[in-house]
Amino acid sequence: MRKYVIVDVSSFESIDWTQVLEGEQSNARLNLDGTRGVVKFEGGTPSFLIGEPQYNHAEILAILSGAEWTVAE
Repeated sequence: MRKYVIVDVSSFESIDWTQVLEGEQSNARLNLDGTRGVVKFEGGTPSFLIGEPQYNHAEILAILSGAEWTVAE
């Protein structure tokens, strides 16, 4: 099952991008002000994400449709 985690961009240097599905930092979805990003993984939680809130697909879609992540039309 795929899980999603929102992390501060300041912690991107601690992410092992080979353990998340983005594969590299430039593929992470950022919020509008560029301070937080979403990473996703399958299987066991990578050590650098332990303790962070995890979301399923429906939950992350609801979050990403909010004003912090999407420009209002």
